[in-house]
Amino acid sequence: MDVVTNTSLVPIMELLSQTIEAIIEVAIASKNVLIKEKSFAELSSYLEHTIPLLRELNMKDIRDSEGLENFVEILYHETKVAKQLIEECKERNRFYLFVNSRSIAKRIKDITREITHAMSCIPLASLDISLGIREDIDRLVNNMRNAEFKAGIAEEEILEKIESGIQEWNVDRSYANKLLVSIAEVVGASTDRAALKKELEEFKSEIENLRLRKDKAEAIQMDQIIALLERADAATSLADREKKYLMKRTFLGNQPLEPLQSFYCPITQEVMVDPVETPSGHTFERSAIEKWLAEQDGHLCPLTSTPLDTSMLRPNKTLRQSIEEWKDRNTMIIIASLKSRLSLGEEEEVLQCLEQLQDLCEEGEMHREWIVLENYIPCLTELLQAKNGDIRKRALDILCLLAKDNDDAKERIARVDNAMESIAKSLGRRIGEGKSAVALLLELSENESVRDWIGNVQGCILLLVTMLSSADNLAAGYAKNILDNLSFSDDNVILMAKNNYFKYLLQLLSSGHEDVKIRMTKTLGEMELTDHNKSSLVEEGVLDLLLVLISRDNLEMRIEAIRALLNLSSLRKNGQEMIRKGGVRPLLDILLCHTSSQSLRELVAAVLVNLSQSTTLQDSGESQVLMLESDEDIYKLFSLINLTGPAVQVNVLRVLYAMCLSPSGTTVREKLRQFSAVLVLIRLCELDNLHLRANAVKLLYCVTEDNDDAAILEHVERPSIEVLLKVMKTSDDEEEIASAMGIIANLPDPMQISKWLLESGGPPIIFRFLRDGKNIGHRKNKLIENAVGAICHLTVQTNLQSQKKVAEAGIIPLLVQFLEVGTCLTRKRAAISLCQLSVSSPRLSRQIPRHQGFWCFSATPEAGCPVHGGICTVESSFCLIEAGAVKPLVRVLGEPEPGACEAALDALLTLIDSERLQSGSKVLVEANTLPMMIKLISNPPPRLQEKVLSSLERIFRLVEIKQKYGPSAQMPLIDLTQRGNHSLRSLAARILAQLNVLHDQSSYF
Repeated sequence: MDVVTNTSLVPIMELLSQTIEAIIEVAIASKNVLIKEKSFAELSSYLEHTIPLLRELNMKDIRDSEGLENFVEILYHETKVAKQLIEECKERNRFYLFVNSRSIAKRIKDITREITHAMSCIPLASLDISLGIREDIDRLVNNMRNAEFKAGIAEEEILEKIESGIQEWNVDRSYANKLLVSIAEVVGASTDRAALKKELEEFKSEIENLRLRKDKAEAIQMDQIIALLERADAATSLADREKKYLMKRTFLGNQPLEPLQSFYCPITQEVMVDPVETPSGHTFERSAIEKWLAEQDGHLCPLTSTPLDTSMLRPNKTLRQSIEEWKDRNTMIIIASLKSRLSLGEEEEVLQCLEQLQDLCEEGEMHREWIVLENYIPCLTELLQAKNGDIRKRALDILCLLAKDNDDAKERIARVDNAMESIAKSLGRRIGEGKSAVALLLELSENESVRDWIGNVQGCILLLVTMLSSADNLAAGYAKNILDNLSFSDDNVILMAKNNYFKYLLQLLSSGHEDVKIRMTKTLGEMELTDHNKSSLVEEGVLDLLLVLISRDNLEMRIEAIRALLNLSSLRKNGQEMIRKGGVRPLLDILLCHTSSQSLRELVAAVLVNLSQSTTLQDSGESQVLMLESDEDIYKLFSLINLTGPAVQVNVLRVLYAMCLSPSGTTVREKLRQFSAVLVLIRLCELDNLHLRANAVKLLYCVTEDNDDAAILEHVERPSIEVLLKVMKTSDDEEEIASAMGIIANLPDPMQISKWLLESGGPPIIFRFLRDGKNIGHRKNKLIENAVGAICHLTVQTNLQSQKKVAEAGIIPLLVQFLEVGTCLTRKRAAISLCQLSVSSPRLSRQIPRHQGFWCFSATPEAGCPVHGGICTVESSFCLIEAGAVKPLVRVLGEPEPGACEAALDALLTLIDSERLQSGSKVLVEANTLPMMIKLISNPPPRLQEKVLSSLERIFRLVEIKQKYGPSAQMPLIDLTQRGNHSLRSLAARILAQLNVLHDQSSYF
């Protein structure tokens, strides 16, 4: 409560304004939090959705409403609490925030719950609040009540690992390394060692601050987490760990110690691993005592013969720790003693030492760490030059174990003189040794800095490529993975080596054995290639080879070749080249063949998606290619939608969609309409398969563009509208929603569509997508464009009921906003809707009441609308003047897009219909409309020019307007009499006659 002003001392109307400001501050601040971004974004969204209600309340007297005052006070308080929480999550260490993510989620949930409870107590039904806002608040309360704020799945998994690691005190370095990296990835921190160390240091500082604040309980918990994370490599440098290890080992002596008698289990007479204690104080190995009790009748202690049950056993942690320390001491001494024997002994002795070292490596990660710190790596790499192959193989295996999950060890190996060359030589030796060498190289290639060493070793790449054809699948897989890792390096030498690898691969493809070709094509299909490498492969001629292979009878060969084509065709340039080389026909034949397997069809369909997407219009200067030129091929492809499974159906829809966006898109859309695509796609929109539905909706949207009325209306009825509305209500895909909205916007016959939308409950669904209309971005713009297009159906002047729903929902002010901030199409559609609404204004304008009785005692009469004469409001009569739409419409007249200009002109001309010429013209003059209209005289298209001339002819009947603006219109009109078509020349001449420039009997008439 310390952060909150005493709201009881602040006037309620002032508090409303302060609350709105606080919500806006929270919305801005929530974009910069370091953790729980989605949760804070959701909370700020809920708060922002209360602003329309607060603004409406700000215009009313709510001082006597206890429920409303209570709501505003709670909302203000919780908004301030939210802001403080956000500030904490912006400033504090990310690791500290992460381990507190459950607590943060709970605090967000508590804020939401308090606001929800207060909001649900507002007496909305008794308040004079617009229907749209009431519906929004009801929906908001429902959404907030169902909101769940909790740590994500990934966060929960990491938090559980932290708890488990604290309980199991002896977790190894690898566990801590992975845990530290996982936390960094989740919070968006760098996983670079230096960055991780810095984050840990800041985390420690946060804990020190906790102690200063005397928050001891939390500090103790954080100390445990720090102790766990400090086991990671990033916490200390290799030099520090080495110094600490050598200091400890120096004080241990040279001889292993015998175990204490207390270390032995009385049952097994062996040193215990997991000692447990009985109530009588005796200690046994857990597994041994459990087995004893299971096999003996009566469950008696083997030493005291007293009753004993497994539930009475308690871990003896102190003894266990002592045994572990004894083992560690002896292991350190053994590791140190083996080093001299390794370098001086005979071959047999060296092999025995290596075997013992390998066993120690396999026993635990800590042993591997000690071997590295004991500086064994130079000794082991020197053994790679030994004459004995068994010694070389064993040394490779130990180096591989040391390098596993240890970047320090990887870099130490790479830095040893001739180490990488020795490893590369082993690649070409006996199968077992080569396999050990390639396994070691795979471990080393996981380190980014070591990759350069591998790529620079002469002959290494070629040997790895050769291993791709190895009979040992594991060795071949290792080689492939190494080459894949090398492809991510930016080093030029590596890239050159990769190009040599590609050339060698192509040689094997063209001349190798069948099994080798299959392996090579499989490699091409699975490799994660850069765009540069994909381009290089195509330039080397791989497409020609693959297109030959997909026609082979060998099914495995065909599948792998098509998978390789899928990989390469994801690059736009390659897709176009594949089309030019005739790659579409054999793929289409496989897809259309009824004997092709489903999996093969799915693969082919995925390739065709890449090819089709490479033909979509992007750069006007780009050379364009057509994927399918034959009407028959388009029909056959479309027919597959009804003949295949969902996976192929989805990709066929994606292919056709991309084709609709290609240079031949107009033709493709026309052909699809001829194939009754509308009917088929509407049926697909009804399916429960959301992925299939989304792609069907997007294609249907394309098909309904530049449509033929008869072809569309033949298949669209009220159930179709209900299907599209359901999509908009249930989909999470903004592009799918925009497409469904666009289909409605594209439909002809507004009168019928308006009726169906009303009957299907469409208006509220459409309206909710206009609330955030100022947001930018391609998808958001498309959604707003299409939502405003759908509104055009609801504002048709023949359906007063739907027009009233638009007005009551507060959509008219939004339409006026879109005249300023929308795209060209949005402005055009907004102007069309405003025009249709304005046509209804004269009959809805309320007559001003006449004075009754003595006029001197009557109330001052209300001011009438300057155009309609009566009482106008935005909600009741849709008046353009009351909506503040006149000046925005005038500005649209200056748009370069003729469609938007014409729609805006139509809307403005509704103000001078019939007897309103005088009053409407005055409004147009005040808005500076005439100069804009005069400019349009010279701007095609002819239809717009003709509309401007007809309106000017009427307006110039008013002498004062003719005298003021006539002179500036003379030259454009004279030019039109010379250059315009017959109709335009005649209209221009009539106006010039009005202006006394031409005689009434002029030949221009």
